[in-house]
Amino acid sequence: MQLQPVDRVAKISAEDFQQCYYLPLKPVVITNLAENWPAYDKWNWAYFKEIVGSKRVGLYNNVKSDAYTPINTADDYKTFGEYVDMISQGPAGWRIFLFNIFDHAPQLTQDFTWPDHLMKGFVKKYPMLFVGGATSITHMHFDIDMSHILHTQFVGRKKVLLFPFEEQHKLYRKPFEVLSLADFSNYHQAHDKPNYTQFPALKLARGYEVVLNHGDTLFMPAGYWHHMEYLDSGFAMSLRALQSSLTGKLKGAWNLFGMRNIDTLMKRTAPKWWYEYKRTSLLKAAGKELEASDVR
Repeated sequence: MQLQPVDRVAKISAEDFQQCYYLPLKPVVITNLAENWPAYDKWNWAYFKEIVGSKRVGLYNNVKSDAYTPINTADDYKTFGEYVDMISQGPAGWRIFLFNIFDHAPQLTQDFTWPDHLMKGFVKKYPMLFVGGATSITHMHFDIDMSHILHTQFVGRKKVLLFPFEEQHKLYRKPFEVLSLADFSNYHQAHDKPNYTQFPALKLARGYEVVLNHGDTLFMPAGYWHHMEYLDSGFAMSLRALQSSLTGKLKGAWNLFGMRNIDTLMKRTAPKWWYEYKRTSLLKAAGKELEASDVR
């Protein structure tokens, strides 16, 4: 992989953000965007345990899904308070996914300000909290609705890999899915990760890497592939904004209501054949990338 650091700015004007990052679809970390939010100092484990500690949440482990693994199906359940106690005791590869804390504690929406000055189209009904224990992993994927994301880290550190959507074949994207077949787990520690022998086109992939700290806000442009590893137990909030163009909105709608339904149907009716078809297709696409670069 050919990686470069993500730009970091303390503050940025709306005009510079649009011209330098939003329109070119380039990621950036804004370090002071959240510094005046009440959430910046107020949100912590103790506070969340107090307000939603009794709520039951689905937990997800680090196992990558395959043709037989249900997508978005929890691997275990605990109350939020029990989960916080567990990840506070040491590394725990479990994360909470798609838990809308704001449904249970709507007062939290008063603790931050929507950054409408940077971009329009925020889906204000759905701010999302993402929580993980140290060593937990969010595997390489892109968001199915193709929204722009502002991802603010509040507690703990998180290492993030980012790639433009166009790198999809070098990343071995599974057809009709938002996931990569390759495993990037602990890529920054293990000498054999990612597996360039099995996935040689990964050597060609051009992207970014960054470590998010408390208060950092990462702008992830629409369609960006991302892989996240929790270096510490922590949580972050994502604010989503629809693309301004009709084409961008239609791509997200197709992924949600067309592509996903086709994939779900085929996984139910012919999982083995569907898996082999997709594997053959993605390897062929990756092979074309290798041929074009004269890399063997």
